[in-house]
Amino acid sequence: MRLSKSPLVSVCLLALALASSVGTPAAAADVVVTDAGGRVVRIADATRILAIGGDVTEIVYALGAGARVVGVDTTSQFPPQALKEKKSVGYMRALSSEGVISVDATLILASERSGPPEVVKTLKATSVPYVEIPDQHSAAGIAAKVRLIARAVGTEAEGERVVAQVEADFKLLAERTARIKKPLRALFVLAVQNGRAVVGGQATSADAILRLAGAENVAAAVNGFRPLPDEALVELAPEAVITMRRSSGSDAHDTTQLLALKGLASTPAAANKRIVTMDGLYLLGFGPRAPAAARELMGQLYPDLAGGDAGATR
Repeated sequence: MRLSKSPLVSVCLLALALASSVGTPAAAADVVVTDAGGRVVRIADATRILAIGGDVTEIVYALGAGARVVGVDTTSQFPPQALKEKKSVGYMRALSSEGVISVDATLILASERSGPPEVVKTLKATSVPYVEIPDQHSAAGIAAKVRLIARAVGTEAEGERVVAQVEADFKLLAERTARIKKPLRALFVLAVQNGRAVVGGQATSADAILRLAGAENVAAAVNGFRPLPDEALVELAPEAVITMRRSSGSDAHDTTQLLALKGLASTPAAANKRIVTMDGLYLLGFGPRAPAAARELMGQLYPDLAGGDAGATR
């Protein structure tokens, strides 16, 4: 009896072959995505992922695809094991073609803030799919990032679970924000350079996180991150100053250094020593933890709201 001629055996063999391919990204049919730059990218193999951008890496791990990551950039500091266990390709805005190619990835997921432009252009021209991930500072923006990455790595069902959790967290945040009667006047200081405070103005992640936390950004008239002279800081008169520490634990600048700035020394924030310091990636990364970061900042600015107290503040 020749089994190869049996229709029943042929059907069984086909079924076994199909079953063995389930869950193997490299064996799956090509996936096509449209990235942040409007490029249509075809992905045939998502087994070796290079994640560039702290939010991108955080999302890949949240989707359960961390084991497939072979390389990250230096901003990929959450979860902590990412930068400890994976090969680093350097800072996301100072990439080199050689460094990126050396990790032998089959898929590159990179924040649209990655650079320099000439290197990104070169990487997009290689045979390795390069998917540009949007950098948007909103609930809808985070959901879009998660869905794009989930489709690219073949974890769309898990992506919807992550999106549902993020949307639920933002809903809780909005309910708490609605109880603030008078927003606190706040200033985000990114760094101190040459004796001047570099503050977060409009169209920045700093502005977005302040608004999500129920604060008024006193530097909203400033475009982007810009250093301000002392006179401008005095005029802004913030009631609170928010700054950040690196995920490594070292502060970009300490409270003493900030209060020593002539422009901040005479502000209500300095008078009350109201300086809030939080982890930089957590605060400005706008990954799945963004609503939690905004809620934590809100708790620092409005202690009456911490823990979900019923009474409104201010």
